[in-house]
Amino acid sequence: MRTPSFSRISLSRTLIAAAIGSTLALSSLTATAFESELFSLKNRWEHTVTEMPANERERTLKSLAGEAEQLAEQHSDEADVLVWQGIILASYARERGGLGALGTAGDARDALEKAIEIDPQGLNGSAYVTLGALYDRAPGRPLGFGNSDTAERMFQRALEIRPDGIDVNYYYAAFLKEEGNEQAAREHAQRAVNGTARENRQVSDEALRRDAQALLNQL
Repeated sequence: MRTPSFSRISLSRTLIAAAIGSTLALSSLTATAFESELFSLKNRWEHTVTEMPANERERTLKSLAGEAEQLAEQHSDEADVLVWQGIILASYARERGGLGALGTAGDARDALEKAIEIDPQGLNGSAYVTLGALYDRAPGRPLGFGNSDTAERMFQRALEIRPDGIDVNYYYAAFLKEEGNEQAAREHAQRAVNGTARENRQVSDEALRRDAQALLNQL
């Protein structure tokens, strides 16, 4: 049998290395593109929910939800994408309101629960915060999936991950107030006021801090 020459072996190795390098470069470009799309979605969502007039939010959130769905279809194994899909859908459901929003709220729940299956931290607890709010606000059976016990578990899980979070403490305080536990609601509203804003969510967190102060003034 003829032994391959050194030059042929070297050429084969060079071609393999080039192929691997091209694959890695393509993967890097793909990751960069997806991260850029997600970053854009996050920024536009934050602008919509904190600065846009109320009469424009529903239409804009509907459009963002469509974009988030497409991104989630392309990157169904990326927990952060699914969390943001859930957050955007939950915001859209809140703006729609009424029974017509139940399907959207259910889609938000499904996306968030799938994200948690992939990453139990759920974007540093954000998935659990949104799930808690969804289970709190949705009507119970037979119309919807609302359940105060499940909402409580979701908020508690989020607090385990990020105990000083403005968002989790504010939404949990609002939940506790509705449940009639004003003492605990006051405690978590104060924690929200004193909480730490996330670096990539400063505008929305500061808006929630103001909401927490308003809630605290009512208690």
